[in-house]
Amino acid sequence: MPVTAAELENIANTTMDFHWGKEIESQSIQDKPLLSAFKSKMTEFPGGKDYIDIRVKGEYTTGIQGYEYDDEVTYDNPANVRTAYYPWKEIHGGISCTHTELKKNGISVVDTMDSANVRSHSDRDAIMLADLFKDKLEDMSEGIDRDMNEMFWLDGTQDAKLVPGVQSFILDDPTSATVVGGIDQAANTWWRNRADVSINVSGGAANQPLAVFLQDEFRQLRRYGDPNHMAFAGNDFIKQMEDELRANGTYTQDGWSSKGTVDMAIRGVKFAGVTFMYDPTLDDMGLEDTCYILDMKSIFPKVMSGENMKRHTPARPENKYVLYRAVTWTGGLVCKRRNTSGVYRLA
Repeated sequence: MPVTAAELENIANTTMDFHWGKEIESQSIQDKPLLSAFKSKMTEFPGGKDYIDIRVKGEYTTGIQGYEYDDEVTYDNPANVRTAYYPWKEIHGGISCTHTELKKNGISVVDTMDSANVRSHSDRDAIMLADLFKDKLEDMSEGIDRDMNEMFWLDGTQDAKLVPGVQSFILDDPTSATVVGGIDQAANTWWRNRADVSINVSGGAANQPLAVFLQDEFRQLRRYGDPNHMAFAGNDFIKQMEDELRANGTYTQDGWSSKGTVDMAIRGVKFAGVTFMYDPTLDDMGLEDTCYILDMKSIFPKVMSGENMKRHTPARPENKYVLYRAVTWTGGLVCKRRNTSGVYRLA
C-alpha cells in the first residue's frame, strides 16, 4: 500500500528523534573511553572567525629587591599573557534512502499533488519504514562515533578539514621546534607536555619497572595546577601493569574468595587513584604499548552554541527520488595547559 511523501517524512523524523535521543550511546560496538570522556567535558563557545582562543601564561616578570633609606628601586611591567588558538571545524555525517529501496521492501511512495487522496498506510508499512530507517540510523550513529573518536585521537594531518586531536598537542618529543596552538614549545619550556616513549621494562615484572617510573612521573604531572587525570592505554601497556601486580602477589581478599571460587582476574588497574582504561583505538592505531595520561581540566572539546549534533532533514531534490537525513557538529579540541598531561610508551 502506498504512503505519501508527508507520511514518509514524519516516520523518518520520528524514528530519528527516538534513536538519536535515546539510543546513540548504546550503539558503540567497541569501547571508546576517550570519546565518552570528551562528550561529558564538552563546553560551548559563541563563535569566531577561524579559531578558538585560549589565554595562557607561563612566565613571570615581577621580582623583589632589598632597599634601605633612599635607595632607588625599580618597577617591572609584566606582559606575559600569550594566546593559544585552535581551529574549529564543521563535521557532517548523513544517510540516504532511495525510493527503490522502499519498493524492494514493499513500500510505494506517492509525492504528487494528489497524494492527499491516497489511503493511509497500514501498520505494517509504518513498522517496516521504522525498521529500515533504524538500521540506517544505527549505521550513521556508530559510523559518526567511530570517526569522531579517531579524529579526537589523531593530529589532524590525515585531513585538513577535520579537528586536530590529542596527538596534535601531546607530542612524543615536546622539546622539538614545533608550534603548538601558535606557541613555540622549543622556546617556551612551560608549554610542553610530559613524555617518555622508551620506558625500559626489561628488568622483569617482579622489579616493577613501570610502577617505579609512574611513581616519579605522577609527581611531575601534579607539579602544576590541580589536574583531573584520566589514563587511556593500549593492551600491552595494561598487561605490563597487570604482570607487575601478579608478580608481587597483589590479590585482594575478594579476588581469592568469592562464594567458594577463586577469581584470578584483575578487574581494572589504578595508579595514584587514576584508573588506567583500556582504549581499543590505541591498539587499532598500532599503539598497544602506549598510554596517554590526560588532564581533563585542560584538554576538552568546545562546540559552537547550537551546533552540537544538529539534525538536518534536507528536502528531496527534484531530480532524485531519495530521502536524506544528517547531523552536523561544529567545534574544536582545545588544550589550556600541556605540562599536566603526558604520553608514555614501553621500550
